[in-house]
Amino acid sequence: MIRGRAVAGAAFGAMVLLGCLAPTVEAAQCGSSPAGFEAWKREFSQEAQGKGIGPTALSALMQTNYASATIAADRGQRSFSLTLDQFLAKRGAATIVAKGRQLKQSQAALFASIQQRYGVPPGPLIAIWGMETGFGSQRGNQNMLSSIATLAYDCRRPEFFTDQLYAALKLIDRGTLSGSTRGSMHGEVGQTQFMPKNILAYGTGNLEVAANALNSTANFLKAHGWRAGAGYQPGEPNFAAIEAWNAAGVYQKAIALMGRQIDEGGGAAALR
Repeated sequence: MIRGRAVAGAAFGAMVLLGCLAPTVEAAQCGSSPAGFEAWKREFSQEAQGKGIGPTALSALMQTNYASATIAADRGQRSFSLTLDQFLAKRGAATIVAKGRQLKQSQAALFASIQQRYGVPPGPLIAIWGMETGFGSQRGNQNMLSSIATLAYDCRRPEFFTDQLYAALKLIDRGTLSGSTRGSMHGEVGQTQFMPKNILAYGTGNLEVAANALNSTANFLKAHGWRAGAGYQPGEPNFAAIEAWNAAGVYQKAIALMGRQIDEGGGAAALR
């Protein structure tokens, strides 16, 4: 008994010693300036490799640059503090509604198929499409991976964007995205501006193609509780799905109002 305990104790001590000698990977430290970005990338790459991220994605990560424009945009999001009337005017709501009504008619078959499959009517989908990219005309020209890596490194919201970065790296390993993919300031890509985690969960095909992006957006809304035939104005059952799409209250109300105008018609005054 005593000898057995001694052997066990010696074995345990050896394991502890080996553990102390083994290389360890410390968590990458966030920063608030470009100075530490390169060191952070090296540390994060070690972590990512340990979690199964492959060489293609790791190589793309190491080629990213600190995205100063993304940091400036992240610090300067002022439109979400506007009143609803101000927000509608700033985002060109009347133009989105007018163009949206045309698209609802010209692409009626597409929107009918989406509604049949997901239960989401054209109005809110078209409103999101118009709000996010001007119906595909303004999809952003920032390097997607640099933007997300910079925000994962930045100390403001590292947890949220670290999750997005891992998702982006998985998509690069799969060939869905690449290290040269372009997007908006926070790494959103495609016609309706999907973040990488949402591409993994809800994406259907190449999101630079409008039909795929709209199907994916409807898939997202359905997954967040959208019920076919239910209302989507504030206080109605489907408004919660719009809330899940974007956290800003003024954005949510704008989408609901514009969607109603596209679906039901009515005068410009009804936008408010």
